[in-house]
Amino acid sequence: MRQTGSGNIGATNVARTGSKRLAIATLLLDALKGYAAVVFALWLSGSYRFESGGLSSLYEHIDSQTIFLLAALAAFCAVLGHIFTVWLGFKGGKGVATAVGAFAALAPRAIVVALVLFVIVVALTRYVSLGSIAGAAAFPFVVWWLNPPERTTLPFLLLIVASSLLIIVRHKDNIRRLMAGTEYRWR
Repeated sequence: MRQTGSGNIGATNVARTGSKRLAIATLLLDALKGYAAVVFALWLSGSYRFESGGLSSLYEHIDSQTIFLLAALAAFCAVLGHIFTVWLGFKGGKGVATAVGAFAALAPRAIVVALVLFVIVVALTRYVSLGSIAGAAAFPFVVWWLNPPERTTLPFLLLIVASSLLIIVRHKDNIRRLMAGTEYRWR
């Protein structure tokens, strides 16, 4: 996979190898990694416990702003760890699927809006990278617009912005290719 397309380990590049099943598995596992990091942080904070019906509130007196800030930090760390993967010499993926999974646990409505924007941009241009960049750029604004006040504090939003900026910066080669007209198009 690292010799195909962009040389990236992400689902889009895995799809270029011809294995759609492996690409879907990569996408789902990367998203699950981000989601699990946030759910684990929420569980560690003592604000949720696992029950047969899912997650339920354990301590009502814990400051929800602190809990969501810690969960956003976990999301940021998941994205950071995916982008700078230690066992790949700090050359991992672009963090898009991991961010989608992580922030689906924190801002599900905002993720839906960002995914709709992604789909629209890819459908119109056939550039997955442009759709990813557009979704990442819009995401902090959508979070600010749609999330409740405890999830729109300045520290929380700064972690969202940092995650989005990491994803956009990680697309620097794609941006160069887009500007040069040599970027890979989705078939």
